Amino acid sequence: MINKKYRDMLDNKSVIRELSEFATKRGNEIGYENVFDFSLGNPSVPAPESYKKAAMELLEKMDPMKLHGYTPTNGNDTVKKQLADSLNKRFGMNYEPCHIFPTAGAAGAIAHALRAVTQPGDEVIVFAPFFPEYYPYINETGARIKIVEADTEAFQINFEDLEKKLTKDVAALLINTPNNPSGAVYTEETLTRLSEVLRRKSKEFDKNIFLISDEPYREIVFDGKKVPYVASFYEHTLTCYSFSKSLSIPGERVGYVAVNPACEDADKLVPMFGQISRGIGHNCPSSLVTIAMGETCDDTSDLSVYETNMNLIYDCLKELGFTVTRPGGTFYIMPKALEESSKDFCEKAKKYDLILVPADSFHAPGYFRMAYCIDTEKVKRSLEALRRFVNTEYPDRA
Repeated sequence: MINKKYRDMLDNKSVIRELSEFATKRGNEIGYENVFDFSLGNPSVPAPESYKKAAMELLEKMDPMKLHGYTPTNGNDTVKKQLADSLNKRFGMNYEPCHIFPTAGAAGAIAHALRAVTQPGDEVIVFAPFFPEYYPYINETGARIKIVEADTEAFQINFEDLEKKLTKDVAALLINTPNNPSGAVYTEETLTRLSEVLRRKSKEFDKNIFLISDEPYREIVFDGKKVPYVASFYEHTLTCYSFSKSLSIPGERVGYVAVNPACEDADKLVPMFGQISRGIGHNCPSSLVTIAMGETCDDTSDLSVYETNMNLIYDCLKELGFTVTRPGGTFYIMPKALEESSKDFCEKAKKYDLILVPADSFHAPGYFRMAYCIDTEKVKRSLEALRRFVNTEYPDRA
């Protein structure tokens, strides 16, 4: 008999994926260039030439038996040193290779981090709005998700609600900055206050509460600013990263967990990740991709297009009367819909070949998400469709 739990999950498919599939089908009918698909967060710029060059040189020059062989359980030591050195140089940390664990992207990193610091029955706090896959990420560990309601003014942390929900049953907090779907970047003030709360509560409960920081959008930040490095604020932090966005290689599935050296049992966590891999079938990311990533970990694609696109869309949304917080990073923006039901709003938008994602599954009912990682020329053409949609369907908007 097949597993009932996973069979039942078939009835709860990703709204994002369903909309992306709809956009593809509609594109087959009218040409995909005429479908303004803001559904899927797939990078729209090529990987940097340095990454391509590194991969090609490895294929041409490295001993194929070493290049394509199994990697060690806890990761390639040379790559781990490259990653540790990069983080130390950029963020003033003191990582050693023993604190780095390569993974299959940020999802793989989170899978290991959650299992290392929770027991079945523990609670993990997340902050609305949040990536819907956090539900299975947490639930599949045997832990339970606990949601802190959104601060809808600036999409920072709702500390009043956090104080209520941070009880002795909470083992870890999972945060995402820059944030999918809001584009918000947690400020130094927010992270300082969060670290103070965690230290106070850890002392009260006589245990260390872990902070798992999901950071795949760390390099996509606007207005010349930099994203505060979460682990520099709180010692018991596990940083989960993916090169999917910074190097524009989402299909390569490569990232890492970085354990703050000041963390509880910092010397044991990476070996524990290796043992966790045995149970979840992780068994090391690609050797070729990992080595190429290590050699180019300080590089990025040309990410400036995302800020260009964001400004175009944000200005148009404000012109049309939307309530929207200007993103500080990522390639997402999350305006408030022009009616109570964001699902109905997004359904109406389809008539104008605008594919928008209702944010209900992000725990933000009444809002919708636009992933503007598409060609700027197409963004510009989409604005006329957006104006036509709003002026036709909501002529009496306030």
